[in-house]
Amino acid sequence: MKKIQTEILQDLLERGVEDVIVRAELEKKLKSGKKLRIKLGIDPTNPQIHIGRATVLWKLKQFQDLGHQITLIIGTFTGTIGDASDKDSERPMRERSEIDANAKLYFEQISKILDMKKVELFYNGDWFDKMHLQDFFALTQLFTIQQMIERENFALRIEAGKPVGIHETLYPMLQGYDSVQMKTDVEVGGTDQLFNMLAGRTVQKAYKMEQQSVMTFHLLEGTDGRKMSSSWGNCIYINDEPAEMFGKVMTIRDELIPIYFKLCTDVPLQTVDALAQRLAGITVEDTHMSLFANPDNPRDTKASLARIIVARYYGETIADETEESWNKQFRDKEKPQEIETVKVKPNKLIDLVGAHFDLSRSEARRLISQKGVKVDDVLVEDELMVLKKSALVQVGKRRFVKFKI
Repeated sequence: MKKIQTEILQDLLERGVEDVIVRAELEKKLKSGKKLRIKLGIDPTNPQIHIGRATVLWKLKQFQDLGHQITLIIGTFTGTIGDASDKDSERPMRERSEIDANAKLYFEQISKILDMKKVELFYNGDWFDKMHLQDFFALTQLFTIQQMIERENFALRIEAGKPVGIHETLYPMLQGYDSVQMKTDVEVGGTDQLFNMLAGRTVQKAYKMEQQSVMTFHLLEGTDGRKMSSSWGNCIYINDEPAEMFGKVMTIRDELIPIYFKLCTDVPLQTVDALAQRLAGITVEDTHMSLFANPDNPRDTKASLARIIVARYYGETIADETEESWNKQFRDKEKPQEIETVKVKPNKLIDLVGAHFDLSRSEARRLISQKGVKVDDVLVEDELMVLKKSALVQVGKRRFVKFKI
C-alpha cells in the first residue's frame, strides 16, 4: 500500500461523511499502509439504488482505488427480518426468493461504480442458517432489552402504542456478528445505521477482535425535499434513463444544489463552497468555476449539476446529448425527436393516459384536473374526453406518446 496523501485522506474522511468513529483510529489504520477490509451491508428489500444510497458506493470506490479490500454482505438472512433503523412501524418478514432476486439486480447496478471482480461477496445466510441456538443465546447476552428499546424509533413507536417485534430488536446484534465473520476493519453506512454499526464494535470486542472503525454519511434529500426514500417515490435512481435522470435533477430545490454537488459528484469541495457563495450573491473566484454554465444562476447551475450526474453514470458523450435534448425541449420549447407511437382503439383519455404512462386511474384523473395533460398542444381538463382520432398526448413536462387510432 502506498502512503496516502494528506489531501486524499481529507477528502476520503470528510466528503459526504457525517462522522467517523473513532477518527484517530481510522487515520492511524490508513497511514499504516495496511490493506483494510471495508464492509458495506446490503439488505436488498428494494431492487433499485438511488443516488443518495450511491454516495456510500462512491466512497467505497475511493477506498478501492487506494488498494483496500471492499467486502459486501448481502442480507439473505437478515433481509428476511428487515432493518428497522429508519422505520416508524413494524416491517414485514420477506421471502428469501425476493431477497435473492433483488440482490442480483443490486450487483448489476453496483458494477456501474465498483470493480466487482475485486469485491468479496458474503451472504449472511451462510452462517446464520447454521448457527446453533446456544451460540445465538451467547450473542444475545451482549445486549440488553433496555439498550434496544432506547433507540429513538423504537421509543417513539412504544410511546405511540405501536408494536415493536422481538425480531426487529435482534437485527443490530446480527449485523454486528457479520463483522466478526468478515474480519471487518471499517464499516460504512448511513447515519440511520450508526446503532447497528456500533453493535459491530461491541460484538467484535466480545470475540477478542480489533474493533472496526465506523463511517456514517449524510442522508440526501429527495426531489420533494424529504429524505430520499424508495417508499416516498422521491428518488433519482442510478439506472434511470439519462433523460429521466437529468429531468429529475432539474426539479430539486435550489437550496439543495450545493449539497447535491458535494454528495453526488466529485467536483472539488473548495469549488462547491465557492459555488454556494456565488449562488448566495457573493462574488468568489475558483479555478474550477468553468464547470458551471452560469454559477450565478440557479437554473443554469442545476443544469450543469444534472449533466455532471448523468456523465457519472453514462459517460460524457451521453450527458452532452442529454443536455442538448433537454435544452431543445424546455429552453427552446422543441419536442423530443423520438416519441413512442402506440396503436390504440378510441377510448377515454383518462384510460389511455393511465395505461400508457404507467399511472393509476386516480393519478391520471388528478393530472388532467390539474392541467397536466395536453392533446396536440392543447390543455385538456375533461377526464371523460374520448380520443377518437390520432393525437400527440403530453403528460407533465417530459413525457410524450403518439396515439395512432
